[in-house]
Amino acid sequence: MSTAKNQKWVYLAAILLVGTGVGYLLISGLSQNSVYFLNVSEALAMPAEKLTQARLFGTVADNGIEHDPSSLGVSFFAQDSDDPNQTIRVHFRGAVPDTFKAGVEVILEGSFTADTRVFEATTMMTKCPSKYEKNDKGQMRPPGSVG
Repeated sequence: MSTAKNQKWVYLAAILLVGTGVGYLLISGLSQNSVYFLNVSEALAMPAEKLTQARLFGTVADNGIEHDPSSLGVSFFAQDSDDPNQTIRVHFRGAVPDTFKAGVEVILEGSFTADTRVFEATTMMTKCPSKYEKNDKGQMRPPGSVG
């Protein structure tokens, strides 16, 4: 009978160790990879120390686009999609997507520098314009087609 009791304790200890290990891996993985996904107005409302790593969604403003001729990259203002008066200055160093221009929606990943109030982007993705448009029935069709 004592052997059966010892085996139960061994199984219980093994389950506890495995559960603790899995829990630790989940908590440490989620805390290291958690990134805020914000639009411009939400980012402006947050304290700068919380924006050490963030994904920012906005629209490229019409004015203030500056390409750096000596290296890859661009500086511009990202404006909020709902309130165009809310803007953040963005510096991006890297290959600029071909679809980058004023009025295009962008998703940026990087960090916010509190003292300069600039978002330093490490990655930039632009939203591609759709080549399809909705007809009066809500169906997607190529532009210029009848439907």
